[in-house]
Amino acid sequence: MGPKSRFSLLFVILLLFISAGLLSCQGQTASDNTAAMAPDFTLKDLDGNFFRLSGTKGKVVILDFWATWCPPCRMELPHFQSLYEEYKGKGLVIVGVALDRGGTAVVRSFTEAGGITYPIVIGDQRIASTYGGIRGIPTTFVIDRQGRIVEKFVGYRGREVFESLIRKLL
Repeated sequence: MGPKSRFSLLFVILLLFISAGLLSCQGQTASDNTAAMAPDFTLKDLDGNFFRLSGTKGKVVILDFWATWCPPCRMELPHFQSLYEEYKGKGLVIVGVALDRGGTAVVRSFTEAGGITYPIVIGDQRIASTYGGIRGIPTTFVIDRQGRIVEKFVGYRGREVFESLIRKLL
């Protein structure tokens, strides 16, 4: 194999890796037959009570990894709060996994000031790893009533994106 052929082959392989990486950022969709089950976890909420994801079985879940210092995260929280208020009686649960290093006091103060009433738990590196390693926040998973991850979003998304998806799942 000549130098041009090797270069061409390496170029094609590089393009495949880049394409695979870009596709993985798109997340799974509801039409994927290979939707993974959402890993169960138990974390403490802001009141020190244990919250277990498996306790939401039969509900549609928006699982949002966020932090108080993250501007895009802070932009999404009012959207999640309004969706929670509108759809909680129809089977929607929203769970915020706070990844703040400041701990419960910082998160509690922030959520109280922002009027956030849906469950907030304090996350850690273990839970981030369990969900494939959270490389950027916000990272949000949408989980169907059977406990399957049907979508993963990295970065800010508007309310309409989540509402369109959850209406199909409820």
